[in-house]
Amino acid sequence: MSNHQRLDDGMRWRIVGRLEAGQTQVQICREFNLTPNIVCNLWKHFQDTGSIERKPGQGRPRATTATEDRYLSIIARRNRGATASQLSRDLYAATGTRVSRVTVSKRLHETGLFARRPAVCVPLTSTNRRVRLEWCRANRDWSMDLWATVLFTDESRFSLNTDSCRTFIWRKPGTRYLSSNVREIDHYGGGSLMVWAGIMLDGRTPLQVF
Repeated sequence: MSNHQRLDDGMRWRIVGRLEAGQTQVQICREFNLTPNIVCNLWKHFQDTGSIERKPGQGRPRATTATEDRYLSIIARRNRGATASQLSRDLYAATGTRVSRVTVSKRLHETGLFARRPAVCVPLTSTNRRVRLEWCRANRDWSMDLWATVLFTDESRFSLNTDSCRTFIWRKPGTRYLSSNVREIDHYGGGSLMVWAGIMLDGRTPLQVF
């Protein structure tokens, strides 16, 4: 089966339209996260036949239906930390269709979901968020003289144990810092170091490590 047949008709016409408008194949590959062969074969097929339709009966039948593809996308969004193998088992339990983890990944890629490491942050309660927002609104019109009297301090704890970085989530490009894609971490296993420092408009404090 040629690579361009893995795209739906809407995506094929969008790619052809952009090529006709003068966009390069390299730009399209980057924008739609496609391999050069897919775009090249689609463009050649369109130039030869004037159509993006494949011949009837050409290629291996698709392993999943459109409904099953939507189901995979939905459960991946609901459980962003699920692996492709877990999603494959969920699909089989719900529909009786058995597919490989590679097929699951391909279907999710078609909907714009890719496995990426989640952003991490310190968890904040609703009260923390409210108080910080109120402070910012109350002091947004401060003069330079007032800000010159403020000392900003911060501290960070560094774990002495390395993170395996094996945790991934399903998300769309450009959505790294959406709340649904951020993992809250407030614990450190093993030993750690605390680093503290402060800054002002006209200086800074020594770096403290303890």
